[in-house]
Amino acid sequence: MWEPRGHRDMYGGWIGGPVAPDSDFSILFTHNEGYSTMCGHGIIAVTKVVLDTGMMAMSTPETTLRIDTPAGQVISVADIIDGAVARVRFRNVASFVDSLDNVIEVDGVGAVTYDLAFGGAYYAYVDAPSLGITWPPTDSLALVDYGRRIKRAVAEELDIHHPEHADLGFLYGVIFSGPPVDPHNHMRNVCVFADGEVDRSPTGTGVSGHVALEVARGNMALGDRIVVESIVGSEFTGTLVDLARVGDREAVVPEIAGRAHITARAEFWFDPEDELSPGFLLP
Repeated sequence: MWEPRGHRDMYGGWIGGPVAPDSDFSILFTHNEGYSTMCGHGIIAVTKVVLDTGMMAMSTPETTLRIDTPAGQVISVADIIDGAVARVRFRNVASFVDSLDNVIEVDGVGAVTYDLAFGGAYYAYVDAPSLGITWPPTDSLALVDYGRRIKRAVAEELDIHHPEHADLGFLYGVIFSGPPVDPHNHMRNVCVFADGEVDRSPTGTGVSGHVALEVARGNMALGDRIVVESIVGSEFTGTLVDLARVGDREAVVPEIAGRAHITARAEFWFDPEDELSPGFLLP
C-alpha cells in the first residue's frame, strides 16, 4: 500500500482459506494504516476478481459466495452476463446506530454535529454543507484535513464499545454527506478513513451505516432502498432487507449493490538490499 509500489489511497486485500464451515474463502483488507474490519467496495471487487479470473467456479445467471471477514461472514451474489460478473450485491453484517446528533468542538473546524453508526466499521457521519464545505466536493485535500481533525477529536473524546466484539470498537473514519448531483439519488458522500485515505467508492460499509441511520430517523422501511454517490460519481444501492439485534442494539441487515472492474494484474518485488523496503509514505 506504500510507495514506491502503491500510494496513500491504495486499498487491498489478502485472500485466504475459509474460517466458517460453509464459507468459500476469507479476506483481510489492508490500507495505508494497517487493516480494516470490513469493506464493501472490497467485497464487490474481490467477487469480480475471483469469478472472472476463474479462481472460483461461476454459475449462470448468478453465483453466490460466502466470504469471511473480521466483522463476520458476508454473503455476496454476482449477476453473471455473457460469462462475466456484471453487478454484485452483498448482504452485509448487521448494522446499527450508536448515537445521534453528537456535538464536538474540533480544533480548526469549530463545533461539529455528527452521528455515530456501525456498518462493519464505525464511522462519524457529518453533514458537509453545515461546515461550509463546497459541495459537490472538489478539494479532496481539504476533506482529508477536516476528516483527520474530526476523527482525532472524536476518537480522543469517545470510548467506543461494540456490543459483541471488543476488537471492532474503534473509529475507522469520517463520512461527509451532502445533496446528490443526480436528483434521483439520495445523497453524495465522501469517506475519509485510515490515515487520511479518501475512498473513491461510495463506501459499502458507510452506506450500510446510512441505512441504519435512515431507519433510526424513521425514513426507511423493509424493502426500501437508497442510492449513494461517491466523490467520482459512482453509485452504490443500499436496501433494507431485514431487522436484527446486535447485543442490546436494534440493528438492520443491509444489502449493498454496485459494480467493479479489473484494471490490471501486477507482481510486486521486495529486494532485501533495498534500503527503502518495505515502503514509505511522504507526510
